[in-house]
Amino acid sequence: MKFSTIILSGLLASASAFSTSHVKSINSITTSTQRYSTQVEVNGDAKKSEEATNIIDNIRLSVEEKAKTVVTVCNSGTLCTKSNHDGIEGAPFGSFVDYVLDDQGNPILLMNEMSMHTVNINSDDSGNGLVTLFAQFNKKGLSDGVNKGQDISRCSITGKVEKIDPSTAEDIDTIRMRYSIAHAYADQVMDSPKFAFYRLVPEKVYFVGGFGVLAKWVPVDEYRDAAADILAMEAGDIVSKLNKEHMEDLQLTARHLLGCTDVEKVRVTNVDRLGLDVRVTSKGNRRNKLITDEFRIGFRIPVISVEDAKSEVLKVFQEAWEKGNGYDWGEEEAGHDIPILKIAEDSLE
Repeated sequence: MKFSTIILSGLLASASAFSTSHVKSINSITTSTQRYSTQVEVNGDAKKSEEATNIIDNIRLSVEEKAKTVVTVCNSGTLCTKSNHDGIEGAPFGSFVDYVLDDQGNPILLMNEMSMHTVNINSDDSGNGLVTLFAQFNKKGLSDGVNKGQDISRCSITGKVEKIDPSTAEDIDTIRMRYSIAHAYADQVMDSPKFAFYRLVPEKVYFVGGFGVLAKWVPVDEYRDAAADILAMEAGDIVSKLNKEHMEDLQLTARHLLGCTDVEKVRVTNVDRLGLDVRVTSKGNRRNKLITDEFRIGFRIPVISVEDAKSEVLKVFQEAWEKGNGYDWGEEEAGHDIPILKIAEDSLE
């Protein structure tokens, strides 16, 4: 499959769109000649080198950025309060709530004074007044079985809820506007005396990357300073389209850039401004045995738009095709400078 015309136009568009203020240095990235310098086993000990740490820092979002992305993209979640109801006093009580974020990353909730979670908060006499908001990333458009169930990112924010006084809060107009945009019903109730805005001020932040992968407490200050991924809102659609419409290109990528053989299945599981995650399932040496490997393919430069991301992905596909067809551009082979890291390996009987 030839992409020459597409790639040329993509390169021109990408070059004009990049902003140096968004670009991180990638000079320290280890490229494909050292792509197997680190291996993180799904079921086993992790073996990391300094080189691999540098690669990860440059081609993968930080945990803080991932946590901020989940909380930013989601605008609803489960609020866990301490029950005050007879017979279940002190038990955790979960309520579905909507929210938006203020400029510091604090969740803002619009709550009815008669809602059970509001009653629980106002009647908590324990002294700590802590609640937890749980948000789970649901990538719209993923209908191909990738990243569903527990295999998706989620974040829990634990802190104290403070009622916002509209007469003194400097950001009340911004809060009202954001809530109106995110939640259509808000205009009908936000001026009612029975409703009020509340601010959840985080004291602890906990991020889980998916089933059997990274889970970590995130420092609150680092969560506040982190920026959500610029592709987060469109990532699900991009992943779905790649898996549905570019299977041949993914197969070429797995064989010629990732070095996989006897490939059974290739799926993109995530995409962000720094690159994409690819899951490759191959035949093992023994009968009826499958090997699943996880790879991170980094973009040569961080993208700042969906169009830039498309261009970078097409470059990867183009170079996989060129390498598979034996094209030689001098001393360096196609794809030699694409940063690639094997991040996980698992055997499935």
